[in-house]
Amino acid sequence: MAILSYIIWNGSPEIFTIGRFPLRWYGLLFALAFLITQQILYYIYKKEGKPERDVDTLTIYMVIATIIGARMGHVLFYQPELIWENPLSIFLPFTLHPFEFTGLQGLASHGAAIGILFALWLYARKKKPGQAYFQVVDRIVILVALAGALIRLGNYFNSEIIGLPTEKSWGVVFVNRFTDAITSPRHDPNGVIESVEYQRNDSLPRGQNGRVPMNIYIFFKKGTSPMQADDFSDRKARDILANTLYEYFDATGPNTVTNTVSLPDGTLASRIVTFGIVRHPAQLYESFACVILFFLLLWIWSHYKENLPQGRLLGIFLIWCFGLRFLFEYLKEPQEAFENDMFLNMGQILSIPLVVAGIGILLWSFRKKDAEPTPARKNEVQNS
Repeated sequence: MAILSYIIWNGSPEIFTIGRFPLRWYGLLFALAFLITQQILYYIYKKEGKPERDVDTLTIYMVIATIIGARMGHVLFYQPELIWENPLSIFLPFTLHPFEFTGLQGLASHGAAIGILFALWLYARKKKPGQAYFQVVDRIVILVALAGALIRLGNYFNSEIIGLPTEKSWGVVFVNRFTDAITSPRHDPNGVIESVEYQRNDSLPRGQNGRVPMNIYIFFKKGTSPMQADDFSDRKARDILANTLYEYFDATGPNTVTNTVSLPDGTLASRIVTFGIVRHPAQLYESFACVILFFLLLWIWSHYKENLPQGRLLGIFLIWCFGLRFLFEYLKEPQEAFENDMFLNMGQILSIPLVVAGIGILLWSFRKKDAEPTPARKNEVQNS
């Protein structure tokens, strides 16, 4: 039963690194979201007899709108101080002093939604036959649901947007942040660490609020001195666990114990006994919800195709996506410190108008359909 008690997640956010440019799972999944959804849009347009060349134009609109909208949404809603303190960081995917490729640090789904809706309005102004605004948006939200699932999966690889502590058996201890920190050039400039491994420690009782005892093993390369190994475990590791990664580990007080031993092959290993914090995998909750939404919207479209009542899918998308986002926020840690004392956090506040808009659009969709003449009535009008 202890095996099923919680999950230790040590997946690296990086796939590989070329020079100073790492390829991250988040970036790969973000790009795959556009590539995969573009193929689905080709399929939709082909089935409806629309020009497939318009898909290429729509893809450009979507890519630009998503990146600008999501980034500006994060800055305006969560970090407005960047506008006057460090405006270059808003769209630069790297730092200059020292140079480090970081990607865009912070993307907001609410900003992406606003950006996409505005961009599609600009697209629909061209008044292409059979591509009115709501008609286009209804197809795009099918794709956005799938893209949202992939992007949230990327958040899971990054160990970001974490949930609150939990006692649930499917809870996750996100440990890869420690692996990245202790092996970074900042803490290990000489590259003496061979690997870092994690293990449950069932010999100690669990703590409260998701605290679970665990062993962290740091294996060093040959030639590492005992003094270096002790420095890593007693000073650097303790400092990282207690002061930098306090959201992922509880290493305060006398709970954390370290010792260094010599292995049979002559190398050294340090064992750190500490407490990890089991948290809700909120990223996976949202990803799974988006997958369900994707198949629901695709099934509705397949039933109606070109006869789909305008606004129907958009209304369902807004209600489902941001209604569940409002609820999932109760299981997540605040993204910024200013949200700690708020009754509703920023994600919930921004979700409310989108859910309300979804309800209004869905009601309008049903009323508009009811007001349209049936095919039999259309024939009567044409023959009269």
